[in-house]
Amino acid sequence: MIDDLWYKNGVIYCLSVGSYMDANGDGIGDFKGLLRRLDYLHGLGITTIWLMPFQSSPGRDDGYDIADYYSVDPRYGTLGDFVEFTHGCKQRGIRIIIDLVVNHTSDQHHWFKEARRDKASPYRDWYVWSDTKPAGANKGMVFPGVQKSTWTRDKEAGAYYFHRFYDFQPDLNTSNPHVQAEILKIMGFWIQLGVSGFRMDAVPFVIATKGAKVKKPLEQYDMLRAFREFLQWRQGDAIILAEANVLPKTDMEYFGHDADRMHMMFNFHVNQHLFYALASADSRPLAKALKATKPRPATAQWGLFLRNHDELDLGRLTKVQRDTVFKAFGPGKDMQLYDRGIRRRLAPMLGGDRRRLELAYSLMCTLPGTPVIRYGDEIAMGDDLSLPERNCARTPMQWSTEPHGGFTKSDRPACPVIDKGPYGYPHVNVAKQRRDPNSMLNWTERIVRMRKEVPEVGWGDFVIIPTRDPAVFIMRYDWRNNSVLFVHNLDEKPREIAFSAGLPGEAGAHLINLLAEDHSHADKRGQHRVVLEPYGYRWYRVGGLDYLLKRSDIDGDKARGKKHPG
Repeated sequence: MIDDLWYKNGVIYCLSVGSYMDANGDGIGDFKGLLRRLDYLHGLGITTIWLMPFQSSPGRDDGYDIADYYSVDPRYGTLGDFVEFTHGCKQRGIRIIIDLVVNHTSDQHHWFKEARRDKASPYRDWYVWSDTKPAGANKGMVFPGVQKSTWTRDKEAGAYYFHRFYDFQPDLNTSNPHVQAEILKIMGFWIQLGVSGFRMDAVPFVIATKGAKVKKPLEQYDMLRAFREFLQWRQGDAIILAEANVLPKTDMEYFGHDADRMHMMFNFHVNQHLFYALASADSRPLAKALKATKPRPATAQWGLFLRNHDELDLGRLTKVQRDTVFKAFGPGKDMQLYDRGIRRRLAPMLGGDRRRLELAYSLMCTLPGTPVIRYGDEIAMGDDLSLPERNCARTPMQWSTEPHGGFTKSDRPACPVIDKGPYGYPHVNVAKQRRDPNSMLNWTERIVRMRKEVPEVGWGDFVIIPTRDPAVFIMRYDWRNNSVLFVHNLDEKPREIAFSAGLPGEAGAHLINLLAEDHSHADKRGQHRVVLEPYGYRWYRVGGLDYLLKRSDIDGDKARGKKHPG
């Protein structure tokens, strides 16, 4: 059945093996250690682990400079350790998706070594070359201010090679059918070892045409269909989660109008407007972004996130909106990156204010899509701005008050653990928060459990209920004769709000609070009156707690002739 799709109503947890667990005392996390932490993740309630790159790599870009796609970096263990890890996940009902980084390789990959060594090598055309430096080489950099060009001369090859990212990451010529075949082989290899899908890195660049003569790259969307088709034949429920920071008018090209391309996409458009809403207490641009990204196939899903391992990209906002977010969450130049984003973790961005953290996560969990939580955010970890670029928000997980936060027994960890200030591991760690029933960790566990009990968010259609106050944001989801309604106050001041649930007759007369005991009953005019504390939020089940008895086996909207929003 369509509602068996596992990615529609779960919770994804993103982690870097090397920043999450150490078992050998060398400051590097490995799969043996990660296996020992699975019960923690199982207890947290997550349904899927997204693993950042762990393949062999020189490590110049946190593993995204891959030197061998069919391996495990020796620092993290062996292929055998990886299989034991995936088996442990399967025992606990947790799925694994891994990064698929195929826009570029490391310059240490044997494909590139062969390509630069000999023009006649079959690998030469696996990369993008030019005998002379192309015009416009100083444009289109992914990392402006750090990266100076997209073309670099290689002495051994006697030619320039193209790299959209760093110069040690030459782009693969993904238009080459041999490269495309290799990408399918890579996916098939890891599927066979127990993964359930892939987070595909930099998808717009993967499918774009590349070359010295390409002035305006064209997206080869049919490539996405080939990737999905391969996965569906190999393993019917495997998925691809696309990293594609594109405009809403392009979304359906990635999902496929016939639902035959990407299964999931990160909703960068909503993410940026969500942070503007948090910074300005104005929900109107967020509502507009949600409506713009509403169209999608019935089997497709958005990935909703607050922060990830990159900078918070604000490039889709207007200059005024962007300046508002910078002023609120990243006013210092050392907090900003690439002239477009903020490089901080969520907790310090929100001033460590527990009310605002809960509000942000409540919003993420109730917006249309699957929530994606980054490791450490469940305990409100901080950042280390003394570290370069994005490394400031990639510090090791803080497990306890033991040396180096219990992450390693080594005196010199590969990446320093935060040990000073209010976000240092003596104050912020898993062990301490486990013992505190009111901790951020225990609150996150409860909100994850409740999110999984409202499948209407993952499956249903939504409406935004208008209010006269832009600081108050109200959404309702409807699915199979059931409805849930969420209210959020984005402002630091309390609000009293009157609204209708928007359902006919007595259907919206009662709102049952899922997180507390202050239920709401409509007055004679069908209006609910709710007082919201500063940064307050409410999760309501519309009607009563006997909703399971009322749930239909079919989509009622379809039975009434309505179409899915896609």
